Amino acid sequence: MASLDTLTLPLDQTSGDDLAAAGLEYRRVDADGDDFRPFLQAVGRGFLGGESTDAEVDNSRLTLRTRRLTGVFDRAGAVPAMPVGTIDSWATALTASPGRTIDLWAISAVTVAPTHRRRGIARAMIGGELRTAKAAGFALAGLTVTEATIYGRWGFSPAAWASDVVVDTRRARWTGPQAPGRLDFVPKDSLVERLHAVHERVRVRQPGAVPGWDGRWRGLAGLAPGDKAAERVRAVVYRDADGVETGVLVYTIDERDDFSAHDLEVRTLFAADADAYAALWRFAIEHDLVGRVKAWLQQPVPPVQWMVDDRRAVTATLTDHHWLRVLDVPAALAARAYAAPLDLVLRVDDPLGLADGTWRVTIGDDGEAAVMPTDAAAAVEMTVGALGSLLLGGVRATELAAAGLVKAGMNECAALDRAFAAAVTPHLDIWY
Repeated sequence: MASLDTLTLPLDQTSGDDLAAAGLEYRRVDADGDDFRPFLQAVGRGFLGGESTDAEVDNSRLTLRTRRLTGVFDRAGAVPAMPVGTIDSWATALTASPGRTIDLWAISAVTVAPTHRRRGIARAMIGGELRTAKAAGFALAGLTVTEATIYGRWGFSPAAWASDVVVDTRRARWTGPQAPGRLDFVPKDSLVERLHAVHERVRVRQPGAVPGWDGRWRGLAGLAPGDKAAERVRAVVYRDADGVETGVLVYTIDERDDFSAHDLEVRTLFAADADAYAALWRFAIEHDLVGRVKAWLQQPVPPVQWMVDDRRAVTATLTDHHWLRVLDVPAALAARAYAAPLDLVLRVDDPLGLADGTWRVTIGDDGEAAVMPTDAAAAVEMTVGALGSLLLGGVRATELAAAGLVKAGMNECAALDRAFAAAVTPHLDIWY
């Protein structure tokens, strides 16, 4: 279903009616039409960006012409062609456990003009996406967030985390592995293909990951118009002893007053194996004239902390990054493999009614889940958001129970913790 053309799906009637009652128009935006540039301007305004140049608009079309772009318009406004609300969605795939994926309704570019707050625009846009995704057969919706206080009201909850990492290279003497392969600089114009190839190897084994796309890779590679740091982008790749490219690092050097201690900013670092990871991090930490290495969206507990003699030279700031919303409980739970058997009755409370219900969840010794509706009394009750956070194994049921989001006895929580334990810690390494 990740190949589904979401452009063929109709707009949600409930959202259209609610917005019309508020004097607003709800309609699709064509990336090849005249209304695309105002849509892009509205997105830029929402994320505090500047106005796009012609080259930037053309670059955005390359990605967004296959996306489902929706705008909310106030035709009585001073600029009626510019939407007062925007949202962007598409069908993709989420890695649920190593080697297993599930279709995901991805959501991005959610903005509401500050002049039009509290008029039900966000409620209509996000609710419309969730109802459309549910009707199309998607078990999950997902997004990455800039603000953590917004999306919980629609049942989204964090399911995968990432760390922002800063390494003080003057304190960080390398004690990690000596990788047997080789490093080479590569030209920027080769990076779209290289980033795609390595990331595909990484993401199918990484719970919480989604595929990238050419527009994302162009941006990281410094090939997108308007990138002020583009001329400073450099890249190295790691090839193993057999000549297979298993890692890629894209970075810039940002000058500081101390000429011997500049900042190396990691734009992205993808490593398909431990050797590539060690080689690329060592390259960054031991780079000439660098005092700090700064890298975003790294693993929640980055292994590089264990590869230097002073682990306090590495600061890792953890943040929630990938938020999921369960739309179909049986399909979502059946998507992954589990670590231990389980047999209990689960009640999920969903105020929007999309995933509300009671199910018997049975997990066999083979790690496969069977989920059937039941009228039996529930041994465990949780919010739909709590289920989204538990799904990939990045959160323990005992932690959510302490927060009041899961209602269960100690034995049931312990059983959930054992079954849902992740073989690989969930992590999302890109924005979408």
